[in-house]
Amino acid sequence: MKKKKILLLCAGGTIACRPTENGLVPSLNGNEMLEHMSSMTTTYDIVSKDLFSLDSSNIQPEHWQQAARRIFEELSTGEWDGLVMTHGTDTMAYTAAMLSYMLENPPVPVVLTGSQLPLEHALTDGYENLRCALAMAASGVPGVFVAFSHSVILGTRAVKTHSSQLHAFESINAPQVGTVTAAGLHLDREALSLLPPRNPSAPFTLRDNLCDKVILIKLTPGIRPQVFSLLADAGFRGIVIEAFGSGGMAFLRRNLVDTVGQLTRRGVMVAAVSQCLYDGSDLSVYESGRLALSNGILQARDMTAEAAVTKMMWSLAQEGDPKDLFLRNVAGEIAPETTP
Repeated sequence: MKKKKILLLCAGGTIACRPTENGLVPSLNGNEMLEHMSSMTTTYDIVSKDLFSLDSSNIQPEHWQQAARRIFEELSTGEWDGLVMTHGTDTMAYTAAMLSYMLENPPVPVVLTGSQLPLEHALTDGYENLRCALAMAASGVPGVFVAFSHSVILGTRAVKTHSSQLHAFESINAPQVGTVTAAGLHLDREALSLLPPRNPSAPFTLRDNLCDKVILIKLTPGIRPQVFSLLADAGFRGIVIEAFGSGGMAFLRRNLVDTVGQLTRRGVMVAAVSQCLYDGSDLSVYESGRLALSNGILQARDMTAEAAVTKMMWSLAQEGDPKDLFLRNVAGEIAPETTP
């Protein structure tokens, strides 16, 4: 049987780190990483290429554009059966979500992975994560995914929940796409059904415009409404609010709802996600939420904060009404039953 041809696109992160006197620093290039993967090359035809070599805490919106353009260029050749991108774990969920929006109708799987320990560490989790990612990349299921700790997650549903444990990522408000067991890679069709139906005749399209004037603010009791006015005055065009519970925010004494409503009437896009990791926001339940809705605040429903922030950046730079686009299920970030 002919081996599946997989592109390994390397972007740094812990998996590529080596110890230095200044701490761990991404140092392994693609060829060096491939030398450590000799057992995997017997199963797959792997070609490595370098994108950049960054600690993922240094990832910026322009790096998302660079990655999306490179992936689009590579996959447009028709040469690859799948693509694995190695990436630091700290911002992997943001990158996976943004690539999910920017890469419309990808022809093959695009799978992000990394590790909690460097690939050259004696106890590294990198090999298992790479094996999982390669299996998903060879699955023939198009889309953007995160593969980590024997699990595959939709790119818009992955969240890093542990800073040091090897099981670092969870699928939030959606089942895992895949699980690796002794029987191999098992795919969950229910999870894949969250993706909008594909049009086989639709072209693979790059939509890489974004607006970086978007910020995520977590509410705390006593937060001053003036904070939001200052953000608008500083030129921010979008604000994602991590609100309490199902989307609650103060409307007595320090009236956040009224202040934010003034911003929406000035054209600032504002959406509420829940501070709770699971279930999402529902602004229709409580008085505070209904006041927020009447003041033009959008509800992100069951989107993760990472998916909501990147989606707002992306929506504000696309043609048409960004609010309509933000509320639409683009890449599995909103469950169909919660979509208005």
